Amino acid sequence: MNTIESLQWRYAVKKFDENKSLTEEQITTLKEAFNLTATSYGLQPITLVIVQNKEIQRQLVEHSWNQQQVLQASHVLVLCIPAEYTEREVEHYFNLVKEIRNTPDEILNPFKEFLMSSFKQKSQEELYAWNKNQAYIALGNLMTVCALEKIDSCPMEGFVPEKYDEVLDLTSKNLRSVLVMPVGYRAEDDFMKDLKKVRKETDETVLHIS
Repeated sequence: MNTIESLQWRYAVKKFDENKSLTEEQITTLKEAFNLTATSYGLQPITLVIVQNKEIQRQLVEHSWNQQQVLQASHVLVLCIPAEYTEREVEHYFNLVKEIRNTPDEILNPFKEFLMSSFKQKSQEELYAWNKNQAYIALGNLMTVCALEKIDSCPMEGFVPEKYDEVLDLTSKNLRSVLVMPVGYRAEDDFMKDLKKVRKETDETVLHIS
């Protein structure tokens, strides 16, 4: 399938086939795609937690508005951001730039000082909102990659983050869950499987200025 056909094929799966699992190669592709996601300033203030444990998935169902896809799915992807975002994160990024690109300090320092100053002026609430926006970028990227790889998915905002954090022990890792996406294979009896996609005409959603 080409890209548009793949995006036509995808939908938010309502029932997964519990007897099918993704391969290690497919999971590796999703991990690499996540890591390559574009983020503001390239800082990557996001972490992907991959759950492949039926007992844990079962516990998460009640904290997911009882959406059974969380249990049925091959894996559950949980997108997280730092509970507390500090200057250390920015420092780590610039150390990485220097290591990978061997960029001299005299070139890096002006941009580094700009970012450090910018983040110092923001509250943790503001940084949380900014980081959460980065997680949405990653979710969109993962959804597209899943479609291209013929992996079914179901993006979810309908869950209780605090309970996920508790079950997955995310607090001890300075993480907060913000988005969830079960992945796997659609069930043959999923009532949504063969329904036509409902979308506006492209002319209604795209404005072309020339």
